[in-house]
Amino acid sequence: MSESSVRAPRSASVVYVTGVIALGVLVLAYSVRDLVLHPPGYEWLVLVLLTAASGLATLRIPEMPISFSISDPFIFSAGLLFGPAAGAVTAALDALMLSYRMAFSRRTAHRVLFNSATASIAIWTSAQVFLMLAGRRPLLEGSFAAVRLFGLVAVFGVLDFGLNTGIVAAAVSFERRQAVFAVWREHFLGLWVSYFGGAFGAMLFLVLALLHRFDVVVMLVPLPLILYVTFRHAVGRAQDQISHLGKVNRVYVAAIEALAQAVDAKDQVTHDHVRRVQDEAVRLARVLGVDAEADIQAIKAAALLHDVGKLAIPEHILNKPGRLTPAEYDIMKRHATIGADILSVIGLPYAVAPIVRHHHENWDGTGYPDGLAGARIPIGARILAVVDCFDALTSDRPYRPRMSDADALQIVSDRRGTMYDPDVVDAFFSLLGADVAERSPALAAPAPPAAPARPSAPQLPVDVHRDAQNLRAFFDLGRTLGASHRWPSIGEAVWTHIRPCLPATSFVLFVYDAADDALVATYASNHWTTANRMERIPLGERLSGWVAATGRTILNSDARLDLDATGRERSPLRSALSVPIASNGQTLAVLSFYAPSENAFAERHREIAEAAAAAIADAGRVAGTPLDDRSLSAIAVSK
Repeated sequence: MSESSVRAPRSASVVYVTGVIALGVLVLAYSVRDLVLHPPGYEWLVLVLLTAASGLATLRIPEMPISFSISDPFIFSAGLLFGPAAGAVTAALDALMLSYRMAFSRRTAHRVLFNSATASIAIWTSAQVFLMLAGRRPLLEGSFAAVRLFGLVAVFGVLDFGLNTGIVAAAVSFERRQAVFAVWREHFLGLWVSYFGGAFGAMLFLVLALLHRFDVVVMLVPLPLILYVTFRHAVGRAQDQISHLGKVNRVYVAAIEALAQAVDAKDQVTHDHVRRVQDEAVRLARVLGVDAEADIQAIKAAALLHDVGKLAIPEHILNKPGRLTPAEYDIMKRHATIGADILSVIGLPYAVAPIVRHHHENWDGTGYPDGLAGARIPIGARILAVVDCFDALTSDRPYRPRMSDADALQIVSDRRGTMYDPDVVDAFFSLLGADVAERSPALAAPAPPAAPARPSAPQLPVDVHRDAQNLRAFFDLGRTLGASHRWPSIGEAVWTHIRPCLPATSFVLFVYDAADDALVATYASNHWTTANRMERIPLGERLSGWVAATGRTILNSDARLDLDATGRERSPLRSALSVPIASNGQTLAVLSFYAPSENAFAERHREIAEAAAAAIADAGRVAGTPLDDRSLSAIAVSK
């Protein structure tokens, strides 16, 4: 007999479970009364004892909350030989024994009562139908007696199997909110062999009893034992295989985790990011009705590995703290196809590669790499795009500080119907408890998310040598550098003489300290750029750290990237021009200029700053200046 994993009933399921239990109690009460009024004899007690003994030999289907025993032939025999009442009581006793024996089972009262009621109802109903179809005609008389008996027992087995498994499947469907047939097919269909084997074993008992040879029944007892040993061996092998698959799956998951962490480390993203994206993507998928386990597993893996292609992207592009040039953006877009190619070679057991390849496709067909539109984009990719965008916007990144939740939700809402699937966006807002209509649902055509924007500052003359003011500034700077021996003095000289040539309102001179592999602010122009906000920037981090590590100038990046968390929230600075000072191929320092407006610096300003950096490096004194404690601690702050 089978035992289901019926959980504590809730909502509609409590009515169903209570109804089954009530009906089972009525059937058992009637059956007990019938047995008292019409005692079946000692033969039935023999079957009861055999049922109890066989109940000690239970088997559980691996990885499923279902168990069965070899007691079916004895229970069915009780119902066929001694009537529905005897069968119902015997089945109830077997269910009690099975519930007691299964260590994995949580033996709550409603579980035990439900399982006992189910077994009683099934066998009582099946036996009633068997007797009704058999009628008063002797079973072993007539030319087709064997065929007739075989057909009657088959009907009995079908009814008992359908009622027993169907009642339990309905309870599970109420609890899990799944279709009854889907639950039955997944968990119970494979048990038909056990039921029908028990039914036709009972037919042998019935034939012997009809021949008045009940004493020969003892000779058939070994048959269920043989079946038990055979099933136990098969179940044991299946359990071993499942255990092996479990180990392989754990290795597979660990490999995915390791690969995801490698991507995070290069992309300067914390592992919490991909975990949050994974959790939210799975929740959103279930809200959208994605219930297939293979699809859920594919989304979980893709959430961890959607940026694996970034391993092939140069680090100076990947972590550039500013807008990408058109050429850099084209290189960045390759990560989607590269990631899909990597995962295709690995051969993951789920459809992960298509999600990774298309998670930058846009709903209106303007995305990359294939320009897919609408429902042609895999649902996993559409889900991942929305969730990843929101989490990225609300996290600090090398190229911008994090946004507030409200601003990020507004951006997602504005992209609804253009970049993102409207249904996915609506479900995402519903999941967050937000109302899309209140957040400007009007569709706005978005620009490519990482596409470079041209500076909005006015274009100035390119040739700085034609500007008399600039010539004078560089003349004065060069004369001052000739007399400067300390970094703070150099910083003050740069700010004093170059400031009139640039739209900057703040300036910091960062010096590289090899001992700590970090930049130290040795000169700051005002309180927005004091050393306590910028001191010790690790090489490669923030804006100036990236410039020092790559030896590349950054133009019009977000100035707040160089500030600490407290400074970012209050700072009026919005754009930055950061230039490395290098000598003999090594970065010595960084000049970082900041302005309160976006895109404040033009190409001419870049050339001026780079010329100043070159003048400092060519002065010759800087390269030989020892970076001792005095030079690093003597930080000047101009008011």
